[in-house]
Amino acid sequence: MKSLYDFIIKPLGDRYENEIKIGDKTLVLNTKIESFKSVNNLAVVVETPKAFKTNIKKGDVILIHHNVFRVFYDMKGVKKNSRSYFKDDLYFCAVDQIYLYKNTEDWKSFGDRCFVMPIKNEDTLKNDKEQKLIGILKYGNKSLESLDINPGDTVGFTPNSEWDFIVDDQRVFCMKSNDIVIKYGHKRNQVEYNPSWAHRDSGTSEGS
Repeated sequence: MKSLYDFIIKPLGDRYENEIKIGDKTLVLNTKIESFKSVNNLAVVVETPKAFKTNIKKGDVILIHHNVFRVFYDMKGVKKNSRSYFKDDLYFCAVDQIYLYKNTEDWKSFGDRCFVMPIKNEDTLKNDKEQKLIGILKYGNKSLESLDINPGDTVGFTPNSEWDFIVDDQRVFCMKSNDIVIKYGHKRNQVEYNPSWAHRDSGTSEGS
């Protein structure tokens, strides 16, 4: 079973992750299946595309777009799978719907995507808990490396370029390489900001 141009994948766990544990209690975060916020975006690769070579292999874990596993209701109120649905628990996943992958313990960016961690706002006169349009590069890529922009560097990015993701209980922003427009280098006393809701198991973290 081979797809010509798409990956064939299956969810890592359930299709939706709408519960969080706080102590010994379980809190339901979302009851609407149409919402993308609780859709699982972790998958296991079952087959790779036949038409081209890729560093992603069978069995790798990938971070994908939330629409792949998403469920919705049509105009008649009938529950439907996304257009990515194949059969059983298998789905097609296009190349541009994959953002990270790992076949070891470390995540690697895929394509021209990169990930930035938000930075805690130390200015007590402002209500915002994180600094705007600035962060610490978490997962870079070859395009950024060629510009001497590497993980750990503090960078600035363009407005409305970032998508929220939770990766290993860490809130990060996904964006394209050309959305990184400033390199500040390693700045002292910069503290990453990770809200409590990013920790799905424990429900505890610095910030909230």
